[in-house]
Amino acid sequence: MPYFDQDDCQLHYEDYGQGTPLLLLHGLGSSVRDWEYQIPALARHYRVIALDIRGHGRSDKPRERYSIAGFASDVTALIEHLALPPVHLVGLSMGGMIGFQLGVDQPQLLRSLTIVNSGPEVKPKSLRDCLEIARRWTLSRVLSLDTIARGLGRLMFPKPEQAELRRKIETRWPQNDKRAYLASLDAIIGWSVRERLARITCPTLVISADHDYTPVAQKAAYVAEMPNARLLVIDDSRHATPMDQPEHFNSSLLAFLAEVDSAAQPAPRMP
Repeated sequence: MPYFDQDDCQLHYEDYGQGTPLLLLHGLGSSVRDWEYQIPALARHYRVIALDIRGHGRSDKPRERYSIAGFASDVTALIEHLALPPVHLVGLSMGGMIGFQLGVDQPQLLRSLTIVNSGPEVKPKSLRDCLEIARRWTLSRVLSLDTIARGLGRLMFPKPEQAELRRKIETRWPQNDKRAYLASLDAIIGWSVRERLARITCPTLVISADHDYTPVAQKAAYVAEMPNARLLVIDDSRHATPMDQPEHFNSSLLAFLAEVDSAAQPAPRMP
């Protein structure tokens, strides 16, 4: 299993396939394992690199304050460690936030950006927003990871035929380090790069589940602020779209990436 060191922290990643690099960033409380329905399909066309974000999976979990900017610095270090050309970056939820951060700070590192069920800020806009953030912050500290896992499993995979997906969440989530999980949650709350979205000029695909935590209209609003972005809504899906709609997700992502790569090819010379 490959690792690299960044600021006295050993970070784990997995590396599959060959070709143009495609970097996968998971969400809060997750790990590279939650890309299991994507890696085989994507690695037939790309060099797929999946990172366990600091504090998650097999990466170290240092006792420190985490930040989205710090996570993005880790991703930059991985790109430099592997001497990669500009990458296709796919980020889910918190991974999407890291993608946004990288896009505004290091746009030259990105060939394309795919944001899945995420946004460029987590700032309350109303009293209701403040109460919801406070509720989540409090429950995350009061409840055990086992209890949180059961609740998330029911919320993200409510259908009877999704029992196996619920089981995965209920098994994997409690394996988190609670302190690192809370530090990562704290890194999200109050974060924003909304005012700098115009810096992201690479082709950008925003994928939203029709039943994500935040409404499709919120994604449409920030997509309109980006110079080269489009929105794709996937029906009958919730927050974990790559898991509950893997075929639709994979085919849509591959079509977008093929379009980006085709546009980047130099025009043939005239005889």
